[in-house]
Amino acid sequence: MASVSAPAQTAPAPTSPLQRGIVKMVLSGCAIIVRGQPRGGPPPERQINLSNIRAGAMARRAAQGQPDTKDTPDEPWAFQAREFLRKKLIGKEVCFTVEIKTALGREYGMVYLGKDTTGENIAESLVNEGLATVRREGIRGNNPEQARLCELEDQAKSSKKGMWSEGGGTHTIRDIKYTIENPRNFVDSLHQKPINAIIEHVRDGSVVRALLLPDYYLVTVMLSGVKCPTFKREADVETPEPFAAEAKFFTESRLLQRDVQIILESCPNQIILGTILHPNGNITELLLKEGFARCVDWSMAVYTQGAEKLRAAERSAKERKVRIWKDYVAPTANLDQKDRQFVAKVMQVVNADAMVVKLNSGEYKTIHLSSIRPPRNEGEEKNKDKDKRFRPLYDIPYMFEAREFLRKKLIGKKVNVTVDYIRAATGPGEGTPAFPERTCATVTIGGINIAEALVSKGLATVIRYRQDDDQRSSHYDELLAAEARAIKNGKGLHSKKEVPIHRVADISGETQKAKQFFPFLQRAGRSEAVVEYVFSGSRLKLYMPKETCLITFLLAGIECPRSSRNLPGGMQVAEPFSDEAMLFTKELVLQREVEVEVESMDKAGNFIGWLHIEGVNLSVALVENALSKVHFTAERSAYYKTLVSAEDACRQRKEKIWANYEEKPVEEVVHVSEEKERVANYRPVYVTEISDTLHFYAQDVETGGQLESLMETMRAEIATQPPVEGSYSARRGDFCIAKFADGEWYRARVEKVESPAKVHVFYIDYGNREVVSSTRLAAMPPAFSTRTLPAQATEYAFAFIQVPQDEDARADVVDCVVRDIQNSQCLLNVEYSGATCPHVTIQFGDTKDDVGLGLVKEGLVMVDVRKEKHLQKMVSEAMGCTAAPSPSLTFRKPVTLSVQVNDTFCPQQGCGLASHG
Repeated sequence: MASVSAPAQTAPAPTSPLQRGIVKMVLSGCAIIVRGQPRGGPPPERQINLSNIRAGAMARRAAQGQPDTKDTPDEPWAFQAREFLRKKLIGKEVCFTVEIKTALGREYGMVYLGKDTTGENIAESLVNEGLATVRREGIRGNNPEQARLCELEDQAKSSKKGMWSEGGGTHTIRDIKYTIENPRNFVDSLHQKPINAIIEHVRDGSVVRALLLPDYYLVTVMLSGVKCPTFKREADVETPEPFAAEAKFFTESRLLQRDVQIILESCPNQIILGTILHPNGNITELLLKEGFARCVDWSMAVYTQGAEKLRAAERSAKERKVRIWKDYVAPTANLDQKDRQFVAKVMQVVNADAMVVKLNSGEYKTIHLSSIRPPRNEGEEKNKDKDKRFRPLYDIPYMFEAREFLRKKLIGKKVNVTVDYIRAATGPGEGTPAFPERTCATVTIGGINIAEALVSKGLATVIRYRQDDDQRSSHYDELLAAEARAIKNGKGLHSKKEVPIHRVADISGETQKAKQFFPFLQRAGRSEAVVEYVFSGSRLKLYMPKETCLITFLLAGIECPRSSRNLPGGMQVAEPFSDEAMLFTKELVLQREVEVEVESMDKAGNFIGWLHIEGVNLSVALVENALSKVHFTAERSAYYKTLVSAEDACRQRKEKIWANYEEKPVEEVVHVSEEKERVANYRPVYVTEISDTLHFYAQDVETGGQLESLMETMRAEIATQPPVEGSYSARRGDFCIAKFADGEWYRARVEKVESPAKVHVFYIDYGNREVVSSTRLAAMPPAFSTRTLPAQATEYAFAFIQVPQDEDARADVVDCVVRDIQNSQCLLNVEYSGATCPHVTIQFGDTKDDVGLGLVKEGLVMVDVRKEKHLQKMVSEAMGCTAAPSPSLTFRKPVTLSVQVNDTFCPQQGCGLASHG
């Protein structure tokens, strides 16, 4: 900018008052802008030109829209004079006197650094450095200030300082570049490295004009990630938005004509985005913290200094309700702290973005994941087959994968919930359905944001909002970054591969289809399933993953209270405790992985059987909790005794459905079964394994040859066609073959899968268990399945004895039994049935002495007194043994062994009935 100084004074001027201010900007080597102190808004400003001197004019760009004008370059030493004053005065307090004021309002005077005239005289400093010349025309000798300037100029000339040096000063003229041909390439070439710059102009709080050093590029930079209120221009009238002037002053007072570093981060649509770094801080974060700016999603993604810092600064301003946030109301302002953040248990995954959780108070609440959208079928109405029932879970691409991801990760687990906002209910519109009020929250488990994990796998997308919409996730930037990664890696919804298709047959209520499936399900024994829906306490819908079908499943052996339902004759009233039974079943099994045993099928095509979850029989659990009665059909099942025992206990306590039960006197009836005599039919068995609960596994000697033959044939086939290591994917309940520590393969069943490296297997022919890596497992060849030869290890328990409850005492008994009968041939007779396995008496193969009676005689166990008449002789004999120990028995007082029970036996080495110690 050219600067015209006042002519030299020809007569003494009246003394003008001393004024003070802060230097806002240096226009040139002889002109500055001074501002006052801010009071309730931006302060007043005035331009002061230095008297009696002249500095070179600064470069000026040609006026826009006027093709006849040209860019004007710097005069020699003009930029150096400006820089001299800029570094000395910007932001500093000065005092000044106004000596001349022209008719146009231009003011000339003397400027001193500091609070009074004892400070440094700025004009004299410029002249002394050879950066300005003295206007000598009309100078009077009686003016000491003018005489001092002339003296300093003469000294600078003699010292050849500044413009008085040799060479003319052409090297001091800048080559300013006002435009950049390809801004994007220019920004990319800098690789987001900080570059030195001077802020030359502040357009508004978040847009500045910067001079990049040392190449003198003059560029406009918009701060990444934020936007301040702006000045709107209409018909040459500039109207500031609220707090626009204050935001501009905030940035000016900290950055204008300061030395800074700028990181140029991106250049979308010819707009250069960057971050300005000052030794005193980051202006972007300060603007947000003081309420002068708001976060902007579209440019937040390129911000390199941590988007979470910007969100935190904005959140701080919102909480304090400063400046642009003075009327801000938080989305969760009406919620108590306990309702904003809480821990809850996930009970059901409703959709790929919603779940039902149970609070500590017992209340149920539906939570939607903030700011994400589940997979959806864009052309759903047009493309779906009108003759086929639309099932979103299976028909929308990736919906099933998204639901399964949430189900496997969350069901039954405790999660941390942070409510972000409450989405108000919306009424139905044209083409849009009505939505109830929704609680939207960020859900985390083990420090993992579930919404972010969904998005990163391409199983959900991020919702885009209007800039003024603050109802969004508190981790919105992480969601955007996760989506960008999923798009880049082609995950899920963003994949170019063919979408997965789930052909799931729903045979609920379809009798013909159910009849076709029934034999397979019945023969399969225990099958894996997922509980998709709970109709009542004992009626469920199951998804069978192996068979890829949906079935209706009724619990066997119980009579559960019926829920209310519509019937042709009207509404059927719910029976007492029906809702409690349904809630109990829901909490225990809904969307959990379970095992089912299908026993029969009713006329409507519903399957009837037993459902197990983590070792719990659901029918038994309902009876134990007094929410169901035992049905007479349970008599033929192995669970009958357990059910009856549980029912009797509840009936005596008069709990729930038994609350009004009145016990009727019943005449003692002698059952026919009690009149029969005990049958002693001992058969030879080979004891292979003793468990720490004093149960044992044994093989029938008669089938030992078949097992030996099967194992030899199976190993020969495996030797010719060895399985590919790691190709087998273990699933709970599957029959497979496992390689034992001796390097041989044995038949086994998968009981639990913790990880590929930890698979729990049960050796079905020997009764022992082991944890192995999946690399030691392979699919069982069909020719050697349990259909060819059933599992040879049968579980038994000792009859007429009580297992000690004390762990040490029980361990002593187990050690004694292991030492005397494991891996040996004995004689076995089934005495009566138990809840889980038959109870038997077992004799040594050579002496025919009873093993159980020997334990009683040694005082290691107590007698279990049975009431059945035909067993009284055996009970009496056992009771008699407590007083008369027999010296002929081989039992010894046990000593504690250093070998674990489950390590005392390895599967077969050679033949089915050989000793494997």
